[in-house]
Amino acid sequence: MADAAVKAEGVYKDFILPHEKKDSIKRVFTHAFTKNNPGMEVQHALRNVSFEVQDGEFFGIVGRNGSGKSTLLKMLAGIYQPTKGNVHIRGKLVPFIELGVGFNAELTGRENVYLNGALLGFSKKEIDSRYDEIVEFAELERFMDQKLKNYSSGMQVRLAFSVAIMAEADILLVDEVLAVGDASFQRKCFDYFRLLKKQKKTVIFVTHDMSAVREYCDRAMLIEKSKVVDIGAPSRIATQYTKLFNEPTKGRRNEEKANRWGEKQMEYSKVSLSHDLMSKNEQKLEIKLEATATERVEDPILGFLVKNQSGQQLIGTNTLVKQRQPGVFEKGEKIQITWSVDNVFSDGTYYVDIAINDRDGVTVYDWWEEAARFEVVNEERVPYPFNPPVELEFTGGTGAAKK
Repeated sequence: MADAAVKAEGVYKDFILPHEKKDSIKRVFTHAFTKNNPGMEVQHALRNVSFEVQDGEFFGIVGRNGSGKSTLLKMLAGIYQPTKGNVHIRGKLVPFIELGVGFNAELTGRENVYLNGALLGFSKKEIDSRYDEIVEFAELERFMDQKLKNYSSGMQVRLAFSVAIMAEADILLVDEVLAVGDASFQRKCFDYFRLLKKQKKTVIFVTHDMSAVREYCDRAMLIEKSKVVDIGAPSRIATQYTKLFNEPTKGRRNEEKANRWGEKQMEYSKVSLSHDLMSKNEQKLEIKLEATATERVEDPILGFLVKNQSGQQLIGTNTLVKQRQPGVFEKGEKIQITWSVDNVFSDGTYYVDIAINDRDGVTVYDWWEEAARFEVVNEERVPYPFNPPVELEFTGGTGAAKK
């Protein structure tokens, strides 16, 4: 295998956190030579982190706040040096983190474009040629002659991002802070990600958005408590990340099976499909579910998704998306729900995941992976996830009248 674009080998990063105020020269010197200084604490931000990112790979890094993601990104960018271990970078790297560093609040947006462009190594002529493109992307045409101190934080990041994408790099470090502003600008950010993927750029992407991990990443890594938990398929890593927020709570009854977890205020008791084997003659797949409340719950969110054998999520929705409120359920009360899905599936095996969340979508009551499965047999085989009915008509040739 060719040399990796990015490689971390047994990386540790420690920070010394002082807790005791030193108000005299004597205290500074006496505590400096004390073996166990009570005024100092060592924070282990990263512990034995090792991974590789290959050329052209879109690599995701996920983890809860405080897990060490930002420290690792700054290590890769050269902002921090490892306490122990090594980081190897092969190629020109541009970090899209701490955007706006180097901006001057007393200068205008226009002046900051030239200042930041110069810091990125661009000549005035090069910035001149791309100035209009930068401003258009940032959607800040009306504000470029205002001082930066009058910009909102979102406007500043948008401007910094628009300048940063000028830099042509082999490797990009991308923080999710880029997805700022309104829906229009967010679409631009993610369109840019798609372009990077299409161009086979090496990208290391830190995010809390598991749908983005599944869509863009070739592989992903989960960090928890400063250590690497797992590296592998984006769908698997995204699921493990979700589970971190639903660890067993003392006093709650939790499912021990690896593919089912939750707090169990409400849980599924029956699952069935209208068809275990589907052909093109079956127009609908019905997912029939029954759930029971084990305590009083109000407007739970019930949902499902269908995925293929590789774990790719294909179809899914929930009662919140459908704007349907199930209502209040007292202990022991049940709800029956039927989801009806058009048969647009290609030939293959599919799995159904089902879930129940609280009304705010924060607490998982019951998350059941691969609660059911079904097979699809379709004579008109295509190499795509979906195979809906498609009409065909053409003129000319011996088959002109055929459809």
